[in-house]
Amino acid sequence: MYDELKYWYLRDHKLFRTLSFPQIKQLCIISGFKKAQKGEIIYFSDSDVPRIFLLKTGSIKIVSLDEDGNETIKDIIQKGDMFGELYLDSDIQVNEYAKVLTDEVSICSFLQSDFEDLMLRNPQLALGYTKFVGLKMKRLRNNYTNLVSKDAKTRLLTFLKEWAEKEGVFDDNNKVKIENYLTQNDIAQIICTSRQTATTLINEFVDNEIIEYNRKEIIILNYKKL
Repeated sequence: MYDELKYWYLRDHKLFRTLSFPQIKQLCIISGFKKAQKGEIIYFSDSDVPRIFLLKTGSIKIVSLDEDGNETIKDIIQKGDMFGELYLDSDIQVNEYAKVLTDEVSICSFLQSDFEDLMLRNPQLALGYTKFVGLKMKRLRNNYTNLVSKDAKTRLLTFLKEWAEKEGVFDDNNKVKIENYLTQNDIAQIICTSRQTATTLINEFVDNEIIEYNRKEIIILNYKKL
């Protein structure tokens, strides 16, 4: 059953669309498939066996740690995205881990060495992967630029807009519902502020009828007014 799930998921992923049927079958052989529950840590950057992960369902947060052990949410990984040892370069050192945010996630994973070998045999896959990682790094750089150039309120508004665009359900009146799997502390880490500041800003948005907020969902009352 898992082999069939892996085949159909990998075949439909945009990164692997240039691969033939035998190549996809080979990809299935070298990949692992697992499910994980909310709160489970599924990846550490200092692992002795580097892996590349592909998220099939659910959401995951990538948490970066500085030299003092302080944590910052570096990225939110969603369906179809990749994480893990993406750089394929042992000289690039990062200190991070991945933790499940939603009730359950499904993940495909590859040994970094196996994935490198596959790309050596498939130049089109190597090109697609390079573009994929390049766009991901560009997005992370843009996020960093926003963090250092905007105040906390603007950063929260920007984050809510991006979250709505990725996962929100829009209605005809520009109201957007977002499944809320983030704590207020998570949101604070994403926008690089204190939990107290994030809570104050969320309450302000609620009082000003910009959003409705609870632990299960966030409703943006008029997306065009954000």
